[in-house]
Amino acid sequence: MAGKRMNPALDDQDDTDIDILSLLATLWRGKAAILGAAGIALLLGGYYAYGVAVPKYQATASLVLDVRSSNVMDLESVMSGVSTDAASINTELEVIRSTDLIKQVVARLNLTDDPEFNATLRPDPSFTPGAIRNRITSLFKSAQPTPSAPDIDRLQSQAASAVRGIVSASNQRNTYIFNISAKTESPGKSVRIVNALAEIYIDNQINDKFKATEQAVTWLSERVRDLEIELRDREDGIKRLQAESELISPEILEAENQQLRDLRQRLTQARTEKAAATDRLAARRAAVETGDMAKIVSAFDDPTLATIVRNATSNFDRDVFDARLDLLITRDTSAIERANAQEEALADSVGRQETRMKTQSANLIGLEQMRREVEATRVLYESFLTRLKETTIQRGLQRADSRILSMAEDGRYVEPRKSLILAISLMLGALIGAAVVLVLEALRNHFRTAEDLEARTGYTVLGQIPRIPIKKRSELLDYLTSKPTSAAAEAIRNLRTSVLMSNVDAPCKVIMSTSSIPSEGKTTQAIALAQNLSGLGRKVLLIEGDIRRRTFGEYFKASEKGGLAALIAGEKTFDEVVVRDPRMNADIIMGEKTSINAADLFSSDRFASFLQEARDAYDYVIIDTPPVLVVPDARVIAPHADAIIYTVKWDSTTRSQVAEGLRQFESLNLRVTGTVLSQIDAAGMKKYGYGGKYGAYSKYGQSYYES
Repeated sequence: MAGKRMNPALDDQDDTDIDILSLLATLWRGKAAILGAAGIALLLGGYYAYGVAVPKYQATASLVLDVRSSNVMDLESVMSGVSTDAASINTELEVIRSTDLIKQVVARLNLTDDPEFNATLRPDPSFTPGAIRNRITSLFKSAQPTPSAPDIDRLQSQAASAVRGIVSASNQRNTYIFNISAKTESPGKSVRIVNALAEIYIDNQINDKFKATEQAVTWLSERVRDLEIELRDREDGIKRLQAESELISPEILEAENQQLRDLRQRLTQARTEKAAATDRLAARRAAVETGDMAKIVSAFDDPTLATIVRNATSNFDRDVFDARLDLLITRDTSAIERANAQEEALADSVGRQETRMKTQSANLIGLEQMRREVEATRVLYESFLTRLKETTIQRGLQRADSRILSMAEDGRYVEPRKSLILAISLMLGALIGAAVVLVLEALRNHFRTAEDLEARTGYTVLGQIPRIPIKKRSELLDYLTSKPTSAAAEAIRNLRTSVLMSNVDAPCKVIMSTSSIPSEGKTTQAIALAQNLSGLGRKVLLIEGDIRRRTFGEYFKASEKGGLAALIAGEKTFDEVVVRDPRMNADIIMGEKTSINAADLFSSDRFASFLQEARDAYDYVIIDTPPVLVVPDARVIAPHADAIIYTVKWDSTTRSQVAEGLRQFESLNLRVTGTVLSQIDAAGMKKYGYGGKYGAYSKYGQSYYES
């Protein structure tokens, strides 16, 4: 009974792949909207280009940067020209468009009186937001204050800003040529602005150099005067130092240093001799204290004393010996005293010589430092004096770093570029149209094709039923009977074939028709299918299972004999409730109002027994059931059916509604046999671009069907 679910399209999945062919197909279907948007944009672009846009004319003057040295003298340290590196050239381009130069152009050409650059001189637009606001405000105010006269400086600044917006400066690649361009509403005006700006730029360079030269002359004059005073003061300082100190020179200082070394050497020698005499005296006194004549004679080493001791055996005179010994000791003491006096004298001479040397060295160093400073000041003074003379001469020889290569002679038309505007408008309109088509397609939440329905649900599409051209439901059977070869009749036959062939191994007998919500065409479809099956000579029973709404009375003549509820309750027999319509060879059991809940009625064993009896008595039993999302009746009846036909209204039922309806069947482990796309609008199919593809709705299929 259940149709195989082709893919789990109703499950949550991340469908991030972009189908290029599907995207192109969507754009092709929306070609009318895209062409319409492109046409509208083309008209708007043409209106702007030919009716709204103000023509603009551009004039260009060329300047060349003079990289050759133009100074008569080398004054690069005082006044340098423009560098030729990229940064300097770009800086000059900005200088050309500087506000100061533009203001001079405004003043020279009196552009504050030109409405193009002075907004106060332009007529007020009638339908601008500001104008409308002023009119509304004037209705509630008795008198408006008189506007004050515009400020001249403010007008000049505004005009300069406007002029700066229409002026451009560029550098020709790999050259030192500048191009100055201006774009205005008049060719003559563009020429005047460009030429004036070029002349002012050249004059400004000369004036800047002249000012810089004047500043340099003033600064150099002051510096030369200061250096002259400083040089004189330093020379006077040298004279004072030479007058106050001894005449010294490096040679004299070297002689004094040699004399100091000699004195230090003599002092060292005197101290050595003094130490030796002191040690000798101490040794002799120690020998005397021993009283040993041999040691005394050896210590003093005096011949006279030795002779006295040698003669002591025959005639020794002690007094003579002591007198001689005292004399020798006195001599040694006197020698030590003389050595002390000599040491002190030499030490004093060394101290005085050292002090003198320090003083002379300090004076010599100071003198040399002052001489170097005087020389440095003199060199700086002479250099500044030379620069001052050169700069003074250069004042009358200033030249600009640039010169005019060619003046602007005529302005050429540059905008609006009508062909480009039209092309861009056409492309933009087409892009907007395509974007709208794609957005609408992305936002579409309905089903228009069988492929989409099958891909989204995963169930086979059993049929595609067009909208039947009838005004009343009672006209349905008449239409199908009178037009057996119409597109609708053929679509019902295709549906019949698909349902009967859905399960060849177990042919279906009980067929249930349902949908997600009301008014999707499931009842019309059930009646048409019953009429088609009965036309095959089969015994068919059509049951109105939607006993809550009961619309069969609008298709057939109402019966007063009772209906399905009375039959199941046993209150009526089968023959008493069956209705026959001469337009179709089938038995019809209509629904009737009952106090029993419909879901309870269809859940009863008596209903199951009734269906079993109908299955045995008829070739096909077709049950029209209520919508799945409204009441549970369809899910109660579905287990008794061999085939479940799920109807989806074309371009109406949302995807979420269909998904929820199918999910409710699947929650009971019931699978529908297939879906039907109903009430298809042929004109709508063509409108959305599907008309040339789908059978009865294609131009080649019209010859096969009766209209």
